Amino acid sequence: MNETPSAVTEAAHVRSPRPRFHHVGVQTTDLANSVRWYEDFLGCRQAWSLDRFSELTRSRLPGIHELTEMVLGDVRIHLFDRPGRKYDPSESAVQFQHFCFSVGAPEELVRLRERWIELHRSGRYAFALDEQPTDIVVDDDGVRSFYAYDVNGLEFEFTYVPDGQS
Repeated sequence: MNETPSAVTEAAHVRSPRPRFHHVGVQTTDLANSVRWYEDFLGCRQAWSLDRFSELTRSRLPGIHELTEMVLGDVRIHLFDRPGRKYDPSESAVQFQHFCFSVGAPEELVRLRERWIELHRSGRYAFALDEQPTDIVVDDDGVRSFYAYDVNGLEFEFTYVPDGQS
């Protein structure tokens, strides 16, 4: 039995705003370290920084010191500095599981993984978690991916999805 949406449901769908992804907020206790890492690993560029905040922002993020927007294509990452806060993996796990960047070819995954390892070995960055990226795995449907942590202990997935799949 097929159900058809009611006229009310269809009308509400037409009027509903369709949000678009704007940015990911990443809390850090070492803004300079995070900015350098996002520049060197992902090739992000700094778009802007600010150090004056609304009362709403101060109430939501006590101790916020500075915010820098990093840009990679259409992706924006807001790095916000809250000095003195220690990394708490349980807090991060509840607020943020991971987000995923896709690449256009499987070889790009290999290069990204190698670049992560190179930057980690350089000793130029302080990492909240001292864990290497996972191996690149291939799912039954041909999707390839690996996971790695940024300098703040946030998990990223990097994936290649074969043509024709979404």
